[in-house]
Amino acid sequence: MIESLLVLVVLAGIAYLIIKNYHPALSLITGALVLLFFAVLLGHPLYPAGEGTGLAFFDIFLKFKDTIIAQVSSAGIVIMILFGYSGYMNVIGANQVAVNILVKPLQKIKSKALFVPLVFLMGNLMSLVVPSASSLAIILMAILYPMLASMGISSLTAAGVIAMTATIMPTPLGADNVIAAQTLGYDLLTYVAWNAKISIPTLLIMAVVHYFWQKYCDKKEGDSAFITIEDDGLGKQEESDTPKIYALLPLLPLILILVVGITSMFVKGIQMDIFVLTFISFFIAVAFETIRHRSYKKIQDSAAEMFKGMGQGFSQVVMLVVGGSLFTTAVQSLGIIDNLMASVESSASAGLVTTLIFSGATTLFGILSGGGLAMFYAVIELIPDIAAKAGIDGILITLPMQMIANLARTISPVAAVVMIVASTVGVSPVRILKRTSVPTIIGIICVIVLSILLLPY
Repeated sequence: MIESLLVLVVLAGIAYLIIKNYHPALSLITGALVLLFFAVLLGHPLYPAGEGTGLAFFDIFLKFKDTIIAQVSSAGIVIMILFGYSGYMNVIGANQVAVNILVKPLQKIKSKALFVPLVFLMGNLMSLVVPSASSLAIILMAILYPMLASMGISSLTAAGVIAMTATIMPTPLGADNVIAAQTLGYDLLTYVAWNAKISIPTLLIMAVVHYFWQKYCDKKEGDSAFITIEDDGLGKQEESDTPKIYALLPLLPLILILVVGITSMFVKGIQMDIFVLTFISFFIAVAFETIRHRSYKKIQDSAAEMFKGMGQGFSQVVMLVVGGSLFTTAVQSLGIIDNLMASVESSASAGLVTTLIFSGATTLFGILSGGGLAMFYAVIELIPDIAAKAGIDGILITLPMQMIANLARTISPVAAVVMIVASTVGVSPVRILKRTSVPTIIGIICVIVLSILLLPY
């Protein structure tokens, strides 16, 4: 009980600081350290016996160090390289050339707001080969955000839609689908087919909701919904003599990701690494610059922006992700998640009630932690027995839980993808959450309703 109250108080404090425009990363880190302090004080060890520093309170900062290392060595380094590449594209004028070429034909379309559902659906399609919501958001913020803003679509509309582009897609390549199918005893393609019956109608409904919700928000917020290109984190290039072929360079990492992703479906042993593919794109861009300028000094000066951009990505985004991850670790250290899972596991009185309990718990966990898949992977082994006790097919619990886990992060203030988009645009995460809230809630409701109506009992 004390632990739950502590989490609620600290979470409210963090929310207050973020709303008041205090530094979000420092707010999250401070809140997480406070929770870790109380975890130690209340007798919850942060490390197993024989590990850690040997001094319980020093373990708090060791946990902080381990979180930084874990994030930088995984998603963090990808975020940094993508930030660096985007910065380099700005310096050599490639982003502006791409924007100019893409915007020109699109500007002839009268109803620009129609691009909102199109971008949402296209972004979700891209998530088939770029499964990381954070990485996909960075790519789309670099490529699509300037284009949408230049077309007259508000910055917050563009950012809100991009924050939701990696949600639910029926794919046999998804690790969550593979694990669920194996655990429940389903053929993988059969399980994915059931997934498609829920996810595709939900995505189409969410696309329509996006159109009307973003339009309503723009009307309510007026000029404050627009942030000029010069003021956001992407920057705007002056008109230059940059060759038009440079328009391909900002798209090059995405093109390589798509090519490798599709190839890996037919040729075994080929793996996609966004870091490697982005560095390949960088050196291809340097080769273009070498041919264009034939000046090693000028090429070297512009190429150095790659590493400056990586530093910017670390300070602006990676530390935000570290803060969110550390906060989640602190909540887990207090035993809140274990208690939640224990109460959910013991509730198997009826099929419908069980489905709703798991869906609700996943939503709550996703909002608190920034992603519900951790809970999904933790309890997936328990679902067959729980479903048997409730007298239902395990897929009725698994599929809604799995989809909600992917949707809930878009309404979490500590989700990496929300913080990345907010930081890139230069606004509070709360303003992004306002744009994602209604489409996400409608999506969660659709998943639950369609699952109850269409999935086998």
